[in-house]
Amino acid sequence: MNIYSINTGNFKLDGGAMFGVVPKTLWQKTNPADENNMCSWAMRSMLIEIGNRLILIDTGIGDKQGEKFFSHYYLHGEETLKSSLKKHGFSTDDVTDVFLTHLHFDHCGGAVEWNKDKTGYIPVFKNAIYWSNEQHWEWATQPNPREKASFLSENILPIQESGQLQFIKRVGDYTENVFPQFDVLFVDGHTDSMMIPHIQFKNETIVFMADLLPCTGHIPLPYVMGYDTRPLLTLSEKEKFLNKAVENNYVLFLEHDYFNECCRLQQTEKGIRLLDTFNFNNHF
Repeated sequence: MNIYSINTGNFKLDGGAMFGVVPKTLWQKTNPADENNMCSWAMRSMLIEIGNRLILIDTGIGDKQGEKFFSHYYLHGEETLKSSLKKHGFSTDDVTDVFLTHLHFDHCGGAVEWNKDKTGYIPVFKNAIYWSNEQHWEWATQPNPREKASFLSENILPIQESGQLQFIKRVGDYTENVFPQFDVLFVDGHTDSMMIPHIQFKNETIVFMADLLPCTGHIPLPYVMGYDTRPLLTLSEKEKFLNKAVENNYVLFLEHDYFNECCRLQQTEKGIRLLDTFNFNNHF
């Protein structure tokens, strides 16, 4: 097995929205904001090479939306999904499986693109199976008013229309052996049935954190995003997960942390806190 960190680009989001009820005087210590209160965030994917499969977890924001849409998010950075794949010797045609933790636009937008004459949409990964789960798919295609702006039909429906969509079966809160050495934790606080991959690699458990823990600044329990649909449930799910992460010395792979790719945690007198941070490819 080989694992690669895939950078798809960076964007900006309002710091207050990203930290909910936590005052700016606290969260700006780890995530400094610009003059518009916007903080930079990564959109970091993971590529797993195992046997004859090449599995991509999440796809970033993509490039098919209009100028008005992108003007809200201040895209920056030199790397894209395709350039990052190429850097590691792969193309979109090589990917066999696209695992979408959830269907918010910054996680799945890169899964679909315009066709050549811009009359419709096609999957970016023409040889891949796209994986979601039935509960979250229904949630995303019949969105509530709070999340409607995050679920864009052009990111989602073309996947199903292509015939490349398959569902992972949710068995309680944890489904084992979705792929070899690849289990999935289901959580419902951020959005319904978000999937958190747990990957066994070189005698370590690597957890792709998606939006359960966007960055190291979100480690303290009350630091929950304003975007979460059920923030108290997030707090409970997060507490349970963080305790397991410390107990089992998990490597946390951070999708949105602009400054840190990975971290480990430790128990302290103040609760669970950061132990260390590191670059994934350098560490392994």
